[in-house]
Amino acid sequence: MALNPVRVPGARTRQVMAGSRSGDGPGWLPCRYPDQVSKPKKSQLMKPSTAAQKLGVYLPATPREFQEGSVSREEFDELQHNPPQWLVDLRRNGPHPRSVVAARLRVSNSGLARGGITEPLTTAQIAALAADPPQWLARERETHAEARREQRRLQELQNDTD
Repeated sequence: MALNPVRVPGARTRQVMAGSRSGDGPGWLPCRYPDQVSKPKKSQLMKPSTAAQKLGVYLPATPREFQEGSVSREEFDELQHNPPQWLVDLRRNGPHPRSVVAARLRVSNSGLARGGITEPLTTAQIAALAADPPQWLARERETHAEARREQRRLQELQNDTD
């Protein structure tokens, strides 16, 4: 296929395949913006609630600056790799969000609700529950363990059929 670009006076052009975007058929046309310089990428921003969830911390326990501002992807990566003291303390002592409490007690989020745990717990409160588990916690742990066993069994069956 021969290249026959159309020259536009005073414009720098680059040849592009005509049918590739416009559907005009085969041939070459000039491109108005030759270098196709893309805009500098804006950093993605996260809501504070999303960032807190991904960091595994309870949002109302974070500093006000964190709660009121957006978190860029770069700031989030920095928080993960070099956590400030407040983040280290929150992860160590709590209060912890529901998902973290459930994971530490080895129950589901629903199991926490059935057990009457609706508020965030500190590490000390979680340790106290784990040390002397109430009847509901023992029951929910067994329910959760059975659900996980069933999930593994179904996954193995699916893998065997593939």
